[in-house]
Amino acid sequence: MREALFVKQNSEKWKRYEQMRTENSDELAERFIDITNDLAYANTFYPKSKTTAYLNGLAAVLHQSIYKNKKENSNRFITFWKTELPVLFYTYRKQLLYSLLFFLLSASIGALSAKYDDSFVRLILGDGYVNMTNENIAKGDPFGVYKRQGEVEMFLMIAANNTYVSLLMFVSGIFLSIGPVFFMLRNGVMIGAFEYYFFSKGLGAESVLTIWIHGTLEISAIIIAGAAGLVLGHGLLFPKTYTRFQAFKNSAKDGTKIALGLVPIILVAAFFEGFITRHTEMPLLLSISILAGSLFFIIWYVILYPSKLHKRHQTIENA
Repeated sequence: MREALFVKQNSEKWKRYEQMRTENSDELAERFIDITNDLAYANTFYPKSKTTAYLNGLAAVLHQSIYKNKKENSNRFITFWKTELPVLFYTYRKQLLYSLLFFLLSASIGALSAKYDDSFVRLILGDGYVNMTNENIAKGDPFGVYKRQGEVEMFLMIAANNTYVSLLMFVSGIFLSIGPVFFMLRNGVMIGAFEYYFFSKGLGAESVLTIWIHGTLEISAIIIAGAAGLVLGHGLLFPKTYTRFQAFKNSAKDGTKIALGLVPIILVAAFFEGFITRHTEMPLLLSISILAGSLFFIIWYVILYPSKLHKRHQTIENA
């Protein structure tokens, strides 16, 4: 499309966004998504034009309107979970996809390495863990490791450790996004080798129904933390029409919000691991229900709901 036609089709909308102020957070989020879509198009086809510079400025104004520091009202907490975080998931859906792909690739590497190298599992998981699990399998309790500590102690330890790991993955994005990729590869290889170990013992289905009660949310949090790290590094690598410093500030703010959004997921996963996973004798239906419910929540909140918000905005614009 020629730039003149692009401007003609959208100029009235841009002027309306610029002139008509609103404090409605949902409306601001919808405007921001729309303008960033237009900006992405302009960056692709007219990277050095005045139109792109104008859209960049308008996007910055909307961004500041959403995230500016001010005394928050009583609905701020609800707004964050209902609108801001899902909008960020949609805006940075590519980073989420890349993080997932890095994890799946590295998990496949871990599983294949464990299959063709008998010593690989011990190298990754450690002799102590493998020997202990072998003893538990011999005693008929292969997942006895989840019963070694008290519920509260285990919950606190896991919550603290997973919060630290997620924070580390996010902050490592400052190293031009190399850090999150490294951590995703390391965690993926470990998970792949870990799961292959149980499948090789004939305990594959049982491991899924037991370990992934908490693992579904835990691994999802790791993948999202990796995406937050990629968002952090994105501003440094691809500032586009912003200065590199301004782009970094924007990406750091967005990445921080995504990282903070992981806290409830991490806490629930730690609760499941500390209080629920240890009950290996639970009914099969209950185990499947918890696992499926966790998976559905992640797919809905991170993928489907953000997409629905975006489509709703597009419908309003086209009306």
